[in-house]
Amino acid sequence: MPKTRITHPAVGEAPPGRWSNAIKAGDFLFISGQVSRSLDGSVIEGQDEYAQSMVIFTRIKHLVEAAGATLDDVVKVTIYVVNIKKNTEVWRARQQFFTGDFPASTLVQVAALGSPEVLVEIEAVAHLGEK
Repeated sequence: MPKTRITHPAVGEAPPGRWSNAIKAGDFLFISGQVSRSLDGSVIEGQDEYAQSMVIFTRIKHLVEAAGATLDDVVKVTIYVVNIKKNTEVWRARQQFFTGDFPASTLVQVAALGSPEVLVEIEAVAHLGEK
């Protein structure tokens, strides 16, 4: 099955040879774990779980739309947090982006993410087939 890399100018890409932010394979879009790192990669945007989640969900929205879909097409999200007690802040942000039947979801507490200031990382899968 052919794979297509999906990009959006508002979502910074990793250097070649590391990973792709989004890959379309068949009728599915797989979005790598997103964090709230600035476009140039120099700083983390948002000082708390809510603010970081808002940035991340905006990036996921951009990538899904770049693939020709909408957030309604997201079927699964996996959320990694360093403090499970702050999960309600992630849910609060998620409610700003999804309506109706929310995507299937997994929330996992981890010991650490890419750097100490990263509090949340979210990956997603969208179905791009017939609507």
